[in-house]
Order: sequence, then structure tokens, then C-alpha cells
Amino acid sequence: MESRIARADELHRRGYNCAQAVACTYCDLAGVDEAVAFRGMEAFGRGMGGMDGTCGAISGAVYLAGLVTSDVNLEKPASKRESYKLSERIVSAFAEKNGATSCHELKGINCDHGMLRSCPGCIQDACEIVERVLFSDKFN
Repeated sequence: MESRIARADELHRRGYNCAQAVACTYCDLAGVDEAVAFRGMEAFGRGMGGMDGTCGAISGAVYLAGLVTSDVNLEKPASKRESYKLSERIVSAFAEKNGATSCHELKGINCDHGMLRSCPGCIQDACEIVERVLFSDKFN
């Protein structure tokens, strides 16, 4: 399967926030309707709304990790540990590549450094990580 990074970029240019762009690009592979993913990720853009929180692109990737690994056992959930491991891999890979995970640090707002990564760059990085960590069987 061909990489979907260009699709995520297109969605972002159409007005999807960073979290929506990443989550909606791969939601079909995780078994979720695009409208559901779009609605669920709406408040996660712009660093959870105020640029102080985690980058939306990372949030979209972590959302997908939960969708992929959850056992959906409402009575006795047993899949959290695996979801947390994948989430940690995603966040660590992003931080290693970019030197930060919060929106304001990535954009260089109120920091001693300039911009570390643009929103389109963050989306690209999150998508590369999603394709490698969550869907390597489909994108190699």
C-alpha cells in the first residue's frame, strides 16, 4: 500500500486540524468511520485547544493506537497495557525526531528557540510513525 502522508496533508489544507488529519487518514484501517474520528479529534487540535498541550498530530496517532489495540472488553478491559506501549513508542519516536511534543514548543512560542517543526511537518512525522508502528504490515 502506498503511503498516505499526502492524503493527511490534503485533509489539513482542507481545514482538518492536525489531530483530525492524522486520525482520519488511517481511520478505515482502524475500523472507524471518518465522521466519528473527525468529531472525536476536533478538540485535540492546536495542542488541545490552547497550544500548551500535546501536538495534535501526536494525539491523532495515539488515538489510532487505542483503536488498533483495544479489546473493547467493557466488563474487564485487558488491552490497556499494549495500548500504552504503542502510545509510548509513538510519543518517543516523535520527540526523538523533533525535540519536543507540546504544540507551543514545536512552534517556538514563548520559548528560547525558534520553531522546531511546522504543523504540516508534524503531521508528516506522525503519519510516518503511524505507518511504521501501527500499520507496518500494510505500508512496507
